[in-house]
Amino acid sequence: MRRCVAKEFSIRASLQKLRKPPFYLEIESDVTMLVPVFTLKLNHKINPHMVTVGKYDGMHPCLTAATQAGKVFIHNPHTRGQRLSSSRITQSTQDSDISLLNINQAVSCLASGVFNPSHEHHSLLVGTQTDLLAYDVHNNSDVFYREVADGANAIVLGQLGGISPPLAIIGGNCALQGFDHEGNDLFWTVTGDNVRSLCLCDFTGDGNNELLVGSEDYDIRVFKEDEMMAEMTETETVTSLCHMHGSRFGYALANGTVGVYDRTARYWRIKSKNQAMSIHAFDLNSDGVCELITGWSNGKIDARSDRTGEVIFKDNFTSSVAGVVEGDYRMDGQIQLICTSVEGEVRGYLPASKEMKGNLMDASVEQDLIRELSNRKQNLLLELRNYQENSKAGTGSKKKEKEGQMGVIPANTQLQTALSVNAGSENQKPSVDLTISTSNDTIIRAVLIFAEGIFEGESHVVHPSAQNLSGCIRVPIIPPKDVPVDLHIKAFVGGKSSTQFHVFELTRQLPRFSMYALCTQGSAPKPRGKATFSINDRLQRVVMWLNQNFLLPEDIEVPDVCFTSLRGAGQLCIKIEQSGEITVNTDDMDLAGDVIQSLSSFLAIEDLNVDADFPDYFEEVRNTLVQVDEYHSVHQRLTAEMADHSNLIRNMLVQAEDARLMGDMKTMKKRYIELFDLNRDLVNGYKIRSNNHAELLNCLRAVNQAIQRAGRLRVGKPKNQVITACRDAIKNNNVNALFKIMRAGIQSC
Repeated sequence: MRRCVAKEFSIRASLQKLRKPPFYLEIESDVTMLVPVFTLKLNHKINPHMVTVGKYDGMHPCLTAATQAGKVFIHNPHTRGQRLSSSRITQSTQDSDISLLNINQAVSCLASGVFNPSHEHHSLLVGTQTDLLAYDVHNNSDVFYREVADGANAIVLGQLGGISPPLAIIGGNCALQGFDHEGNDLFWTVTGDNVRSLCLCDFTGDGNNELLVGSEDYDIRVFKEDEMMAEMTETETVTSLCHMHGSRFGYALANGTVGVYDRTARYWRIKSKNQAMSIHAFDLNSDGVCELITGWSNGKIDARSDRTGEVIFKDNFTSSVAGVVEGDYRMDGQIQLICTSVEGEVRGYLPASKEMKGNLMDASVEQDLIRELSNRKQNLLLELRNYQENSKAGTGSKKKEKEGQMGVIPANTQLQTALSVNAGSENQKPSVDLTISTSNDTIIRAVLIFAEGIFEGESHVVHPSAQNLSGCIRVPIIPPKDVPVDLHIKAFVGGKSSTQFHVFELTRQLPRFSMYALCTQGSAPKPRGKATFSINDRLQRVVMWLNQNFLLPEDIEVPDVCFTSLRGAGQLCIKIEQSGEITVNTDDMDLAGDVIQSLSSFLAIEDLNVDADFPDYFEEVRNTLVQVDEYHSVHQRLTAEMADHSNLIRNMLVQAEDARLMGDMKTMKKRYIELFDLNRDLVNGYKIRSNNHAELLNCLRAVNQAIQRAGRLRVGKPKNQVITACRDAIKNNNVNALFKIMRAGIQSC
């Protein structure tokens, strides 16, 4: 049970003021530190998140963006006398400075940079849902073209770990894949869900880049080559990541949240009603430290301090921002911040001059000081008014009545909290109950709880009616995932007749496996799935881990327990032998992996191999692999039929035109009717191919997730070895070896 002592002064309860949690910042300053230097209006719409700047001849920066109808435009105002033309590149009819690269598929991601270490000029990388194209714009030639079965949702180009050549790393359907400039597949691993964002960052400070991966399961994962070394859980899909400096990086979520991490510690975050379309790191005040530039769906551009989240620059477009990049676009030796909108508007900004910067920084310091002093003055005046009203209360019964109205409470009043598991009933869902109570006869007028990923909007308010006021409030909590969550609690405490209340604040952590209720063994059929491993540690340490990560009625001493999942996932049994062998019984492979990862982290285990058997799940994976083969066969057959139909159409079109030139209208009409029928068959075939491809992607995703789950059952080197060996087994179509690896790890293979 947790207790919190009241603050010594009384404040007027302001629900509006407390609505925003302590970890949310929304500070703004009128300081402007960027100067607009150019504006362009391109006659092409720009797809969001797909903007880059590349020096394709090694000298001149070219703005490059994905546009409609499967095309990528390259804006090159520097060499107007030179025009590119090839089977892939055509000149825009709307703008003489723009060349169009024909991809003939919907573009899903875009990047540029030095790809071949022996060349200075940049290569252009274009990803679609089926392919990756590396293109040499300057020489009008493909560097390579590769099919990627898992698709390309995000792409980053650069050095990863100890891998010597630069890699084009793509994130797709639960998989990560890296290619060198020759198209060789040098890197592959799996991740928890569909990848939405990637960036390279020296996360550990060892001089080598790690890969940061944002995915649809709300997690930011950090990979040191193919080893996952850290994981941060957010509250929505991670849509953007950008390296700032050192181990610091910015992130954006699908719900309008942007923020900054330094390694696994979050510095700050803010949430907006608009979506963050693009984030970029740029040093706009010339202090050697990058600020976080964000482009929003309402057209706003803002720059925030990497330390505090304070807004230090703002501007607006008339339409949604598509991307934020940087480059020396004016070729004057100064790097400009380049912002683009979806309507094709482009603006370039320069940092303010040193003289201007000094004046602006002085103004910023003065404004910060004035704002701080103003807040302190307001708080002191409010506190003084409360003291003055209390001093006028008089004596005797009138004084007590007045004190009650003013919210005066006993000095020893404490706020107590307790967590318990509620198995639920017919009318109530299973939950974790948070009980908040006072230590005397005071009442709780309202409770505000802030928690990430549990409540909609991340906050929850309990405000009992006047007839139901008491000194105890129970709040049911249903965490959707097995992660530890900090509950930031604010409670308004006073007397029954109070009009002013004391605010108690405290933080209580929800254990990771709080949605599992202790039960007796044999109360339900024992799970068929199991994972067995051995540790070299005292059993008391395992018991300590159990007490810290589960909600138990009282501390247990026997390390042999059974739990029931409140989410309906069956039982979880943990059995520990005196020899150090631990058996985790559950039919949920994800849960087994979470238990093993949590215990290994607690015991500081670096390498751990596990024997696992999940017969029901392995049978599902086997059936999925059979479906993958069937979908591949259907895909090949449909592709061959489409090629045959294309040849027939070509021949019939020639015959129809010959008949028209010869005046044989009957034959011409017959051929065009046949062409119409063939075209209809092609359209129907395309729909079948599209559906087949969607089903194939779902199956490949399930296979990748199976490999990732098998890896999460292990720790350290055994984990990486299992993932690599599983992929090799799938490449070689060796299903038996795949399941042998998933069951016993790499030792028996």
